[in-house]
Amino acid sequence: MEQRPEIKRENVKTLFESPYLRVADLQYAPGKHYYDATRRDMENLTAVKSDQEFEAMLADAVSCFVILDGEGEEPKLLLSYEFRYPAGQYLLSVPAGLIDEEDRERPDVLVSTAIREIREETGLEVRDTDTVRVVNPLVFSTPGLTDESNALICAVLRSARPTDLSQEGAVGSEQFDGFCLLTKAQARELLKKGRDERGKFYPLYTWAALLYFVSDMWLEA
Repeated sequence: MEQRPEIKRENVKTLFESPYLRVADLQYAPGKHYYDATRRDMENLTAVKSDQEFEAMLADAVSCFVILDGEGEEPKLLLSYEFRYPAGQYLLSVPAGLIDEEDRERPDVLVSTAIREIREETGLEVRDTDTVRVVNPLVFSTPGLTDESNALICAVLRSARPTDLSQEGAVGSEQFDGFCLLTKAQARELLKKGRDERGKFYPLYTWAALLYFVSDMWLEA
């Protein structure tokens, strides 16, 4: 295996900083630089972690595959149209959000964050009859540009009803434009088309949710 570049903390510089985003200059060799858009503090960048730290790190956010599985009803995947500022469009999306400091204090950080995000973005409460589990503790979205990472969570809600859905819990810059409840056949059709019902492209995490749903992997939850 070819020796990998080593990025040292002392060779990392901050080029831009805001409350939710930073841009770091990663010098990996004399005169050679790469750039990282990150949500992390400079001392917590993924690029400078040891192998042990890398394997133990916590994701920045959660993305939730939410499935309504009421008794006697056909299971449906719950998605919503959320405005994504970099794309300038309402995109068909999964409930998702950053892990807050309060979440980090709870015993099961990822599951707790997912339950909170589902409540805020869909109005649905996770109950004792429901199942919430970690599908993957950390995946990178676009590691050629950013070290941003998400945990993938599956939530199977057995008592929730479409009439319970609400987007009134949106916070900050979040804007929504309705829900989308998909049967397996409808989800499979969106996978084939690569576009949502409005003709728009959708995020990678939506693609993952669609695939997870139609493959019946969620039945293992």
